[in-house]
Amino acid sequence: MKATEADLNYILSPKAIREKSNLLFDLTLKGKTHFEYHESQLLPVVDFVIEVIKKNYPDLNIPFHSRWGHFKVGGIDRLKSLNDKIASLPKAEQARIKLDLVVVSVLLDAGAGEKWSFFEEQSKQSFGRSEGLAVASLYMFLNGDFSHDPKQPWQVTAQGLMNLTKEKLEKGFQVTALNPLIGVEGRLSLLKTLGETLAKNGTHFKHSRPGFIFDFMQSKGSLVEAVDLLRAVLDGLGPIWPGRISLNGINLGDVWHHSLLGSKEDFNSLVPFHKLSQWMTYSLIEPIEEAGVKVQNVHLMTGLPEYRNGGLLLDKGILTLKNPELLTKAHKPDSDLIVEWRALTIVLLDKIGELVRQKLHKSEADFPLAKVLEGGTWWAGRIAAKEKRADGTPPLKLDSDGTVF
Repeated sequence: MKATEADLNYILSPKAIREKSNLLFDLTLKGKTHFEYHESQLLPVVDFVIEVIKKNYPDLNIPFHSRWGHFKVGGIDRLKSLNDKIASLPKAEQARIKLDLVVVSVLLDAGAGEKWSFFEEQSKQSFGRSEGLAVASLYMFLNGDFSHDPKQPWQVTAQGLMNLTKEKLEKGFQVTALNPLIGVEGRLSLLKTLGETLAKNGTHFKHSRPGFIFDFMQSKGSLVEAVDLLRAVLDGLGPIWPGRISLNGINLGDVWHHSLLGSKEDFNSLVPFHKLSQWMTYSLIEPIEEAGVKVQNVHLMTGLPEYRNGGLLLDKGILTLKNPELLTKAHKPDSDLIVEWRALTIVLLDKIGELVRQKLHKSEADFPLAKVLEGGTWWAGRIAAKEKRADGTPPLKLDSDGTVF
């Protein structure tokens, strides 16, 4: 597929995510997609989200929706030992170490499946899904599993990732026949490809470490735009995604074709989401700001079209499927059905976010979508799933390769 530089810049922007998602929302209103929208359910869901927000954060002092909260599951501050170990290092190196950790942890965060969990020896607790994946990846990082240099274990290096084996990854995630993790091969491949990318890209990742994206952003000044940080993530990490859609030889990552918008050869048929890249960007902000670089206009980013936010919409009846039988089958990420579900999630998260802010008397700048997600919609989606299904699985079944959700 050929396109102009302007086309490429567009498809890698939050603006495109919103605009293309709204096209599919409009088609839904016209009855042309798999879904029906029930506006009457919007306000009840907003009230439910606010209830969850006030329970989680009574003072409304909410961090961005990022990986960092998952490391504290069970009320345990697992980062304290790392912070103590690196406290004497320069602020920039502390940021690089934390960015190393969070980049790998986010990339390992695709859906784990309902059968997998991580048992933490120290707390004698088991954690599943995102929190379990976070804790497992943290212990692997602290153990030096992503570094090639035993003398500097708390880092992620190109060689360390390329040396990673399936056996080491399965050991770190406690994978057994009785504790199966979805997409182990996909996760391993993603990390190995990340290693290759780090080795080649000295612009975004000096010294072949993901944490040096801090230096790339710092070179732009002490005040940077959130969308520029996202673009750095997309440009720097674009080559790691499995071969899907390419534009001018550039792998677009989390971008999909939808048949209602044109043929597969038509640029206009593309629908971008950049879910993991946006969540990665949200997760990079805290360490970057701790080291003295301010990230502004975070509200220009979008919500995250994944199964917790999207599941909330189905479980609470804002969206329904015209054909309920589709709930019984597993669907590929590139299916029209899943692309529609994710696009509608983008649009409705914006609507929910706006109404939440109105009711809480908050501005978009003070209360961006990243805080609405962290305080409310993601957790509300999990609660709603548990109410509907004992195992808390999403309402739509996903045939995941471990690299999308």
